[in-house]
Amino acid sequence: MKNRVVITGLGVVAPNGVGLEAFSKAIKKGVSGITFHQQLADLKFSCCIGGIPQISEEKKLEYLTPLQLRGFNSSGILYGCIAGIDAWKDAGLSIDKDSELDFDSGTIFGTGTSGVEKFREAIYKLDDHLVKRLGSTVVVQTMASGISAFLGGILGFGNQVTTNSSACTTGTEAILMGYERIKSGQAKRMLVGSCSDHGPYIWGGFDAMRVMTYKHNDMPKMGSRPMSASASGFVPGSGAGALVLESLESALQRNATIYAEVLGGQINSGGQRRGGTMTAPNAEAVQRCIKEAVANANILASDIDTINGHLTATSKDSLEIDNWVKALGRNGKDFPYINSLKSMVGHCLAAAGSIESVATVLQLKEQFVFPNINCEDVHPKISEMISEDKIVKQHLRTTLNIAAKASFGFGDVNGCIIFKRYN
Repeated sequence: MKNRVVITGLGVVAPNGVGLEAFSKAIKKGVSGITFHQQLADLKFSCCIGGIPQISEEKKLEYLTPLQLRGFNSSGILYGCIAGIDAWKDAGLSIDKDSELDFDSGTIFGTGTSGVEKFREAIYKLDDHLVKRLGSTVVVQTMASGISAFLGGILGFGNQVTTNSSACTTGTEAILMGYERIKSGQAKRMLVGSCSDHGPYIWGGFDAMRVMTYKHNDMPKMGSRPMSASASGFVPGSGAGALVLESLESALQRNATIYAEVLGGQINSGGQRRGGTMTAPNAEAVQRCIKEAVANANILASDIDTINGHLTATSKDSLEIDNWVKALGRNGKDFPYINSLKSMVGHCLAAAGSIESVATVLQLKEQFVFPNINCEDVHPKISEMISEDKIVKQHLRTTLNIAAKASFGFGDVNGCIIFKRYN
């Protein structure tokens, strides 16, 4: 027997909303969290806009102790701790430092690069021969698994505690890895998600690659334009998303709120072959990933009501739509609704898949489709393939049963999850 896996808790730290309530309101209203950052302009970035969550010093103290915050300089870990702890509480689960070790619960919480600002600080101290002044927390703030180590200790997890990393597919992959662990009976609950630091030392490489927009420094909120004919590159973002996955049996025993069910999914790679490169997707592999996700979820392609795409506001958007059309065998008015959260928060890199999954699950729970902003001028290649009615531009209340979420990352890696409304 395979366990059914449901979602019982959500947490989110996004550029347009910190906390589930603020985030939910923002995505329904189409509120952008993209702002201008003088630091980027001072450093001669072409793209001087980005999405950074707003968190006060008081807010930090709600999640981390003064001792933990001493010398703390890792925004991604901070975001991940806030989202993760919020999700755990949202699931109705307790946080007690004196509690017994919980061998039934664990975490798979991903990141791309951890603690870049802390790395920079440490490098300068080392170069100044001040190794003894590095402090005792440099390692935990800069190791890739810092976020899962923090969460594992705060929440007392005794099951698997680890961090995954697969570029922009990280968050989607973490959810599927946690799903498999519960499905196979190796855990009752898994806190899954991902986080990403903000700032120039994360975003600089993308600016150098010229994949970020430089045309909207004076109009930040209009800068992120997925599926738009006037898209000119992605806007960088940051934050974290977290979900508590739980066996249906455990959730029912606790009388927990159930947001949605995870039906299945698929992870694969294009191997950087047949058009796939370090930065471009192999279309055959993307289509195979989507098709196998549908098959693993034991549904039909025609069952999908809405898609939350990867859709970064680059030249690859029309290719992604083409891959969805071919994989699902659906086009025109038969195509599902499709949206991209990146229009409001930018591309949150390693955190993208998890933040976007939280948004997808909220849509199923509350029966709405959030709008694509900045998409008044749909790219002509896209409008040739699917009806513009399916690219929602205003908050839409409608009946949704099944949603697909996909991420396609650097290294030619793919992930696709199928979520279902829980009745």
